[in-house]
Amino acid sequence: MAEGVKIAARNQKAFHEYFIDEKFEAGIELTGTEVKSIRLGHVNLKDSFCVVKDGEMSVIGMHISPYEIFVRGMHISPYEKGNIFNKDPLRVRKLLMHKREIMRLFGRVKQDGYALIPLSVYFRGSLVKVEVALCKGKKLYDKR
Repeated sequence: MAEGVKIAARNQKAFHEYFIDEKFEAGIELTGTEVKSIRLGHVNLKDSFCVVKDGEMSVIGMHISPYEIFVRGMHISPYEKGNIFNKDPLRVRKLLMHKREIMRLFGRVKQDGYALIPLSVYFRGSLVKVEVALCKGKKLYDKR
């Protein structure tokens, strides 16, 4: 990554589950409280993936939580800067890329075994970006 980039979250599971062919940078459509939650590191990419539908690319399963979650104690306290405009943490979010790139990726994803997986969420200046990779699934014997 270049200078002025702050990584908010990485999808380490993707490197274990897939062979990475190509990487792309995409913008993401977010609300204000979601950006604040990402700044605090409350984002999880573990089971997320991207789909292309009607010429638009969306990310599904990316969890941006407006809550502070403590895993061991199972304590959930509301995010102090959250308000009535909080969105569903697992909602489908639109990714922003050029139409030409989206259609090229759609053609590759239609091939057998390819998927679009978000690898990381990061800040480039004040903008939130998502690193999306064109991946091919590994077999069980490849995961050693």
